[in-house]
Amino acid sequence: MTQTAVVRCEPYETDETLETISTEGIDMSNLDIFEAFSVESASGTEVREARAAYAARPFFSFNANRARLYHAEALELLRCARTESVDVIFADPPYFLSNNGVTCQSGRMVSVNKGQWDMSKGPAADFEFNKAWLSECQRILKQDGTLWVSGTLHNIYAIGFAMQMLGYKILNDIAWYKINPPPNLSCRYFTHATETLLWAKKNDSVKHKFNYELMKKENQGRQMQSLWQITPPKPREKHYGKHPTQKPEDLLRRIIVAASNPGDLILDPFVGSGTTGVVSVRLGRRFIGIDACEEYLNVAKSRIGDAITEILDGSGR
Repeated sequence: MTQTAVVRCEPYETDETLETISTEGIDMSNLDIFEAFSVESASGTEVREARAAYAARPFFSFNANRARLYHAEALELLRCARTESVDVIFADPPYFLSNNGVTCQSGRMVSVNKGQWDMSKGPAADFEFNKAWLSECQRILKQDGTLWVSGTLHNIYAIGFAMQMLGYKILNDIAWYKINPPPNLSCRYFTHATETLLWAKKNDSVKHKFNYELMKKENQGRQMQSLWQITPPKPREKHYGKHPTQKPEDLLRRIIVAASNPGDLILDPFVGSGTTGVVSVRLGRRFIGIDACEEYLNVAKSRIGDAITEILDGSGR
């Protein structure tokens, strides 16, 4: 008989130093999407110990029902999330690019190594990791929800293939043109000036949410195209520190406005320095972010806290 390990999530304390932000007419409650989850071993004789602490207590909770950060491995915690509980997922997963090479940063040659989390375990293992977290995202998306995945040539094609295998319906592949990218030091390649965003719904039979008119208005009355010219993160976005693959707030603003409504729940399973959370709270969305690195979570905590304070004191941008 196959054994199953069940992990129960206990109550947690929340931060009450900030008042609840007013979102009149919108239900901003219920960020409690994590519950018991089961783990079955392949052999049926051994049970892998699930990490209950991840689901039991957020790393930080902003005025209870506005935003939460979790210190966790993404896949572990996604398995603990309720089915069809999230409106939009933005994921910027590891590129598996840390291979002891070099790149150009601020005019200097620097290592491309970002940390152990970005080290490849080989194409097959990397693919299985991506397929596993993508499968959980598909399960927890609501029927009209969508998934956005950002990547480069190092990982985006394998991710796209995994999405097709799982039955996702890919809606667009959007090219984010960085406008002023760093030069290529080897002079043996074209300069890498774009990243790819894959936008998908959970399958071909559901009707997804898309604020077409808002995107058209933002593009001066014309249909928004799939080539987005957006500058890299501004200096103020790195005030508390930076993440090596940090995305600009303007990019996340367009994504969140396009695919969600005020009060919707946004999830980022690889939250890094918290850009998705900053933009979500400014736009009146609820937010959950997950990351395995406490250093980056502390940056995210400070940035999201500032964004909420800006709103409360009327200085929000």
